[in-house]
Amino acid sequence: MINTYNPIMSATKRVPVSEGVWSDLSTLKGPGQTYDDLLASMIEQEKKRRFIEDMDRIEEEGDFVELDFGVQNSD
Repeated sequence: MINTYNPIMSATKRVPVSEGVWSDLSTLKGPGQTYDDLLASMIEQEKKRRFIEDMDRIEEEGDFVELDFGVQNSD
């Protein structure tokens, strides 16, 4: 049996989008930038946005206690 799986080779997927979304993506894509690069960048930005949103929510809703580490404050 021959194993044709190659972990180095990445799979290509097709994602159907409307003409409007395709047009909007095209205007966001920089010269020489691939759609894969654009989408990866957008995903990373969204992950960061969600992280900051979660931290803000935790800060607003959280009930925090001060921890004493036994270190003298030099102020």
